[in-house]
Amino acid sequence: QVQLVESGGGLVQPGGSLRLSCAASGSIFRFYAVGWYRQAPGKQRELVAAITTTGGITNYADSVKGRFTISRDNAKNTVYLQMDSLKPEDTAVYYCNAARGVSNLVPADFGSWGQGTQVTVSS
Repeated sequence: QVQLVESGGGLVQPGGSLRLSCAASGSIFRFYAVGWYRQAPGKQRELVAAITTTGGITNYADSVKGRFTISRDNAKNTVYLQMDSLKPEDTAVYYCNAARGVSNLVPADFGSWGQGTQVTVSS
């Protein structure tokens, strides 16, 4: 089973940037498309960015397109999310996990979720 540990969240002012990291255990990580999810209070968890196994294809939800960049380093079993031009509506707990489809942002999971990392965008 893959264990996921997210980090890098924090409090940032609108317009600021953060870089999230997700370290995964297990050798199967590199064989799966993965994505970043977020869950705001009172809302369902949503997949906002996804990347293929080799990193060659990425896709983003319209709400973050042009501001967020997903990348991965399979040698380190790590996936990243660079978040720029942050808005208050980006406030949420961010998680990484598997993704069933990248081009159409289909969610999936490795059977469990990490603790997530809190991102708060506020002045």
